Amino acid sequence: MAAKQTKQDKREQGTKPIAVNRRARHDYEIEDRLEAGIVLSGTEVKSLREGHASLAEAFVSIDRRGEIWLENANIPEYLNGTWTNHAPKRKRKLLLHAQQIDKLARQTEAKGYTIIPLSLYFKDGRVKAEIALARGKREYDKRQALREAQDKREAQRVMRLRNLRH
Repeated sequence: MAAKQTKQDKREQGTKPIAVNRRARHDYEIEDRLEAGIVLSGTEVKSLREGHASLAEAFVSIDRRGEIWLENANIPEYLNGTWTNHAPKRKRKLLLHAQQIDKLARQTEAKGYTIIPLSLYFKDGRVKAEIALARGKREYDKRQALREAQDKREAQRVMRLRNLRH
């Protein structure tokens, strides 16, 4: 006879990506990463389960009260939602420990540092955001990074062709 499943067993396990901010890795040098919980409404979670979200214009801010917010993240309205639907680009509170928020606030006061969202994902049934302390890249740094990636791809291609001949 099979053991009775608990609510904990029924919840999804592992991580499932929802949205990735690809532009962030191109425009910023990532210094430090953190995982933060997000305060969401029910229709937002349902929309995220369908895989709808965009972090393209999103950023993270810290207010005077020491709360951290995800702003401009686009989670479209849930299609089957009613009048209880959410606003797609509303501010969403991020959940971190007070010490972590204080540390981020001190570090962002330094010249050139900002906090950016890298990704949204489900972790054991809960929505999490990966945020990072980052410094903006200059234009020549971006070009150099692209050149290095292109050189690496070219070297891989040459090695693959050489291995096929032998």
